[in-house]
Amino acid sequence: MLLEAGCHFGHLKRKWNPAMAPYIFMERNGIHIIDLHKTVAKIDEAADALKQIAKSGKKILFVATKKQAKDIVAEKATAVNMPYVIERWPGGMLTNFPTIRKAVKKMTTIDKLMEDGTFSNLSKREILQISRQRAKLEKNLGSIADLTRLPSALFVVDVMKEHIAVKEANRLGIPVFAIVDTNSDPNNIDFMIPANDDAKDSIEVILNACCTAIAEGLEERKAERADEKAAKEQSEEAEEARPRARRARKSDEAPKAPVAEEEEAPAAQEEEAPAAE
Repeated sequence: MLLEAGCHFGHLKRKWNPAMAPYIFMERNGIHIIDLHKTVAKIDEAADALKQIAKSGKKILFVATKKQAKDIVAEKATAVNMPYVIERWPGGMLTNFPTIRKAVKKMTTIDKLMEDGTFSNLSKREILQISRQRAKLEKNLGSIADLTRLPSALFVVDVMKEHIAVKEANRLGIPVFAIVDTNSDPNNIDFMIPANDDAKDSIEVILNACCTAIAEGLEERKAERADEKAAKEQSEEAEEARPRARRARKSDEAPKAPVAEEEEAPAAQEEEAPAAE
């Protein structure tokens, strides 16, 4: 699949980054060819780590602002309910996260104004200005509206193009997963996948593998939570049943004592009666 998708095609030899030497298989017609055996191993490693992050209920932020990756990333990230950035990377999005959250809240406030009828009291010009502002915020921040805290990981498609995002993640200690081509530096990437980051098919194949692992992690989390809930309900039922059982035991034992005394009392009277005679 990786071979068919063209994941093995690197950049021109003169554009290479020497740090990528261990992942280059050979050079053909002045173009570096990536070793797909190493790509497969790295995909498996990244998929396992992503699965664990998703299983723990944390968010993974997908970043891809290049034209050929935008639609694929948006589709795959939406499928696994993860936030993504496909327009311009807002500078300071991670390092200045509270400010970004304020912009998202502003968007929510505008939505409330639209719903409660406040818009009808405004002039046409004000409505137009607010609508434009809302559209701009939606374009840049709409996909991260549900991101209430910093993501636990970053998935980047082109390390060179998204270098600001990678730097911010490194500064905050957020692990970075990335598709790294032969012209990029893999040193700042925690989980790198050596592959062609320009071909649409190549990006899609790798994202498919990673998002499938994320989906599995989410399913396992759901199953674990369901089991925990069932176990909790059983323990609560058991706790409620214990006092009932104790009360039932006491009510069974209570009448037996007086009955025994009544039976003993006539027998004692019978013994005393002949003695009196």
